[in-house]
Amino acid sequence: MNKIIVQKYGGSSVANIERIKKVARKIVDRAREGHKMVVVVSAMGNTTDELIKMAQKITKFPNERELDMLISTGEQVSIALLTMAIHSLGWEAISFTGMQAGIITNTVHTKAKVTTINQNKIKSALAKGKIVIVAGFQGINTNGDITTLGRGGSDTTAIALAAQLRATVCEIYTDVDGVYTADPRIVPSACRIPAISYDEMAEMASLGAKIMHYRAIDVARNYEVKIMVKSSFTEGKGTVIKEANTMLEKVMVRGVTHETNVGKIVIQGVPDVPGIAYKLFKALAEKEIMVDMIIQSSHHNEINDIAFTVALNDFNEAIRITNQIAEEIGAKGVISESKVAKVSIVGAGITSDPSIAARMFGALAKNDINIDMISTSNLRISCLINSSRLADAVRAVHKEFNLDKVGEE
Repeated sequence: MNKIIVQKYGGSSVANIERIKKVARKIVDRAREGHKMVVVVSAMGNTTDELIKMAQKITKFPNERELDMLISTGEQVSIALLTMAIHSLGWEAISFTGMQAGIITNTVHTKAKVTTINQNKIKSALAKGKIVIVAGFQGINTNGDITTLGRGGSDTTAIALAAQLRATVCEIYTDVDGVYTADPRIVPSACRIPAISYDEMAEMASLGAKIMHYRAIDVARNYEVKIMVKSSFTEGKGTVIKEANTMLEKVMVRGVTHETNVGKIVIQGVPDVPGIAYKLFKALAEKEIMVDMIIQSSHHNEINDIAFTVALNDFNEAIRITNQIAEEIGAKGVISESKVAKVSIVGAGITSDPSIAARMFGALAKNDINIDMISTSNLRISCLINSSRLADAVRAVHKEFNLDKVGEE
């Protein structure tokens, strides 16, 4: 069999009929080179957001099974139109929903995880010389219900297919021509990064970089899938995401990321007894709510406070759960704040150089930006700040580490 290439096109790439036709021409050109093509497509433009808004006009908390049934329809429109566009160019193609493509997930709705892929239909279509167009973001669980993979789920679909099909490369097409040292809309001098490791990219994605979803990067790393991030609209070299070069030990800040989809919750006056944190975070985990920054204040008069952050789309549910736990354990109360944002620097081993954290905090201090919370790992340093100062913070930190030069080849 000829080499398989998996491509993924995001919502902006297929936002209207003209863009769909352009994508079809790009796909057929690759097929004419002799490649077997599997293409994963997102819903057109902001379709998914519009569908969610429709559901919320009916109920603030729609049933998750029915929400998956609703929002999975956006990709069906995209794959059908793209397949028709390929047919119009004289090439054989076939579209598959997630279920038809054999993508099996666990039973969690709206944030499902892929457990296995039955490749038979895809391989059969490829053997007949057809281009296979697959709906991203969705699958089917063991109960036969449609599930969706959460924000960025089409990336996960593409990487999982590339891994299972042993594709030569997984090409991620988006509205930018690679991974940048910061969002160019905030920092015009930001540079494209020619190559970045799986670990660094996963960290940047989890901290707000919109290029790829961090879960997709985790799958790519586990199966050593080579990823190329490129623009749907312009020609360029893009960014390669691959295994790190272990011979290089130089500590380097690779980029500045920011996240506005974040809310802070503080449970006050927590009794200082074993098991309280476990009780709280277990309850959040059972609802698949990801917690990022966590700070527990120092012990004082047998009580302390616990502060943590979650994504805004989980904010109300997290507050509800925290209030429930606070009442059960006899805490004094719960406060929350949604007007916060997170600015982070990413790079392998950056916490091994103490000057890096100092420089980041100094850059923020020079611009009178107060830090609310701090969290670190071997790959990142994150600060929670007031959202009104986010752009200033990103520019200040980017300038401090001279990141307008690190992307140069």
